[in-house]
Amino acid sequence: MQKIAAMLLTAALIIGVNGCSYVFYPRADEFAQQAKGDTSVETVLNLTVMMESSAEAAMGGTGYDQPLDDLHNQFHAFDNSLCCVDEAKRETPAYALAVTHNKELWAIFKRLWKFKDTQPQRDEHLALFKTEVQELRATLEALK
Repeated sequence: MQKIAAMLLTAALIIGVNGCSYVFYPRADEFAQQAKGDTSVETVLNLTVMMESSAEAAMGGTGYDQPLDDLHNQFHAFDNSLCCVDEAKRETPAYALAVTHNKELWAIFKRLWKFKDTQPQRDEHLALFKTEVQELRATLEALK
């Protein structure tokens, strides 16, 4: 019993320290590296451009196709990168608004995932996701 508890605790620590996305979504790390900018804000801005492009590419598709897979992994990379913004910038109202946009994106993405096989709902949620990403990018520009 103690061995099982120790293994579960170890697994929880490993996942907690490394972040879930890179354990369950290993391509998220690839996208985070591709988006790497000179600053943490530039990195998240680059990820918003990637997410918008993938959302556009996923229009008209069905199921868990490649563009949706890319968007999924980019979104996890963005979520992990947002918390890495410099400490001073995290204290600003613009960062607080970016966190709110991120929460809205999660709600939209969950609905998108539910309707990934159903048109036109998939495309409607992708369009809404794209619009929210554009608003998020405008907010992040204020952090520069």
